[in-house]
Amino acid sequence: MRTEQLEYIAAVTRLGSLRRAAEELRLSQPALSETVRNLERELGVDLLERKRTGATMSAEGRELLPHIINVLDAVDRLRSAAGEQHRISRMVRVGTVNAATVPLLIPAVREFRATHPVTQVEVVGAQQSDIHRALIEGGFDLGLVNHLEGDDVPAELESTELLRGRPVVCLRPDSPLAARTALSVTDLLDTPLIAMRSGYVMHRYVHRLLEGRAPSFSYSTDGAEMGKLMVAEGLGVTVLPDFSVVDDPLVRGGALTHRPLTDDSTRVLLMLQRRRADPVPRAVQDLHDAFVARAGVLVSGVSGG
Repeated sequence: MRTEQLEYIAAVTRLGSLRRAAEELRLSQPALSETVRNLERELGVDLLERKRTGATMSAEGRELLPHIINVLDAVDRLRSAAGEQHRISRMVRVGTVNAATVPLLIPAVREFRATHPVTQVEVVGAQQSDIHRALIEGGFDLGLVNHLEGDDVPAELESTELLRGRPVVCLRPDSPLAARTALSVTDLLDTPLIAMRSGYVMHRYVHRLLEGRAPSFSYSTDGAEMGKLMVAEGLGVTVLPDFSVVDDPLVRGGALTHRPLTDDSTRVLLMLQRRRADPVPRAVQDLHDAFVARAGVLVSGVSGG
């Protein structure tokens, strides 16, 4: 067994495709496929399930993946201890629903990079169901997802609550609605509404809030960041968790503001999730801890204010 065989299987798992892994590793696809098959023969298990849509970890592969990653981490630590200057960099993949709040995500990644200078962090925007599936299959190491209070969490995932907030209406400061201290469902029905696409928690929340009624005009978009940009350009208003709006660069720059909804006690939770596995790679644990620490700073800032 060679270290590069483990590197290759980790790359295929992370990218979900033999073709994409071959491109990243600068190998031919047949050569990569043969290397993986040699490892499978040596271990006596099929690590991958090969489909037309791509390659994903098999059930046996998912059981072995934490051990594979642990071996690669140990190799990196050995090279570091030996003073090697060009050790192989690890990658941590984070799936996010794009409402993970810039004040949380950017500082946490920056802190992680200070102590892991050669470990790449890949942030991938996706819907909650896709993030859950990728976490379970090993394609993502960590996931940042929104839950409405009371939502069930997949038993295969370990969840840590980072932030707890309330839905707010995001709008331009020069909007006539900004003169009010709070907004009603009627206000949302009377103004163009920028909604999240089906599959996002905030789509489900707004649909429930409006009770099937349709606003005067509506857009549909992927994720909070695009929604906020559309609001800043004057296309309408959108409903987001307050933690994805407060201290946003567009708010600091005066392009956006927000107002609470009247008679609504809903709470939205930002959860940090990972697959239940033992052991957890050191880099993944350190980035996990960086998210938790940064969330604590944000919570303290809100309570202190």
